Amino acid sequence: MAHVAVVGVGAIGGVLASLLETTGLHDIALCTRRVLAALIVKTPDGVVSVHGRNLTDPNEARGVDWVVVATKTYDAAGAGEWLRALTSSGAAVAVVQNGVEHRERLAPFVESGRIVPVVIDCPVERDAEGTVVQRGKVTMKVEAGAVGAEFKELFNGSKVEIELVQDFKTAAWRKLCTNAAGVINALTMKPAGVFHEAAVAELTLAMVAEVIAVGRAEGAELDESVGQQVVDMYRGQPKDSVNSLLADKIAGRRMETDARNGVIVRLGMKHGIPTPLNRMAVTLLEAGNSQLGR
Repeated sequence: MAHVAVVGVGAIGGVLASLLETTGLHDIALCTRRVLAALIVKTPDGVVSVHGRNLTDPNEARGVDWVVVATKTYDAAGAGEWLRALTSSGAAVAVVQNGVEHRERLAPFVESGRIVPVVIDCPVERDAEGTVVQRGKVTMKVEAGAVGAEFKELFNGSKVEIELVQDFKTAAWRKLCTNAAGVINALTMKPAGVFHEAAVAELTLAMVAEVIAVGRAEGAELDESVGQQVVDMYRGQPKDSVNSLLADKIAGRRMETDARNGVIVRLGMKHGIPTPLNRMAVTLLEAGNSQLGR
């Protein structure tokens, strides 16, 4: 049995906690800002009630064996408040977040060698009652190595596919191609069905082409077919599927604009690669954020 703390119990964090619960092996701590009355996850295989200790004050935390960070990317400082206590016994930290800067975000709070970056594919939403609804299978790509292998073992007995990858940089950039295109949902305020429109598909290919160019400059192995794969992926989703960026926009919450599209602009500037479409998307979403006072 391992003592595992999940920091950030939103949609993704909720699914990860439910997977750990189904192993029947671990003591789980749910680290949240507010009291969590219950954590119910509706999965394709049934409903899971997570029986974990709910901590709302980092000062209440004690050292654990593993920490799973599933906060929004912009809340690294908030996660860091928890990490100081949770990693006091040398815990490893799995960073399950969007983007390509997993280690950089948490470097001020935990040494690099104890961090294992993870990218996850999981169609999931929260319904009006706050229940987490997992709409399909969960897959994760984890940086290969001893720490990554230990992370994979935590989920033995659960229904998740975990692949240890040697070239994690490429895996993260491939996922970023998908996430970057997801900004279209937030800009149009439409779910996945919008990608069936021909003009939107063309725009997606052009946006992803910018990501491919910057990713290659950063050392990722990305071929030209990735753009069409992204279009096909979105078209294969239920037409009413809502990604996290659109969900945050609808709810008036802060969005992960920088981790999804801003990083492409920033690194594009570093390499002298133009990224006009991603720059426009960032400008428009940030303008909306500023009007809401965030």
